[in-house]
Amino acid sequence: MARSYTHFITSICFLLLAIIPLISAHMIEVAASKKECFFEDLHENDQMTVTYQVGDGGHLDIDFTLTDPENVQLAKHDKQNTGSASFAASKDGRYEYCFSNEMSSVADKWVSFNVHGIIYVAEDEVVAPVEREIRNLAIGLTSVKDEQEYIVVRERRHRDTAESTNDRVKWWSVMQTVVLFSVVAWQVYYLKSFFEVKRII
Repeated sequence: MARSYTHFITSICFLLLAIIPLISAHMIEVAASKKECFFEDLHENDQMTVTYQVGDGGHLDIDFTLTDPENVQLAKHDKQNTGSASFAASKDGRYEYCFSNEMSSVADKWVSFNVHGIIYVAEDEVVAPVEREIRNLAIGLTSVKDEQEYIVVRERRHRDTAESTNDRVKWWSVMQTVVLFSVVAWQVYYLKSFFEVKRII
């Protein structure tokens, strides 16, 4: 009994240590006409999820691809603002995922992405029901965290847009005020000159 309890606690600790570094978002800049790729070395039946969202740049879209060690596409998203790809490795090897901005020749894109849910399945591993539930709960928590990060990115984007609009309105008002005072000054000068000429005549 004590041995099972120790194994259970050890499993939870290893699970938490494996999850904590994987649930933090990464922010990258994908330059116009460029592509950024990353990879994970997995074993057969390992599970992984990649989620992403475009926070700034152009039309807020990006191309996403996920390929297996034999370069077979497992997922392909074209011109998406946000997306997710989950899979279980069918074989050992390097799995690559790429964010492509090759469709844009001008705008750089800022992409926030998470790699989470990586569960390394050992050979002949017998997973206890409680441990399985803990793993599922951890995956659910990372999904909630992804949604929160998405909301933060969108809020930042909307705030930047609102501030930019406010700046444009402010400078437009300043320009209108300058034009108005210029017109008034010109009218005063014109009328003053008109009466001076009339007085001379």
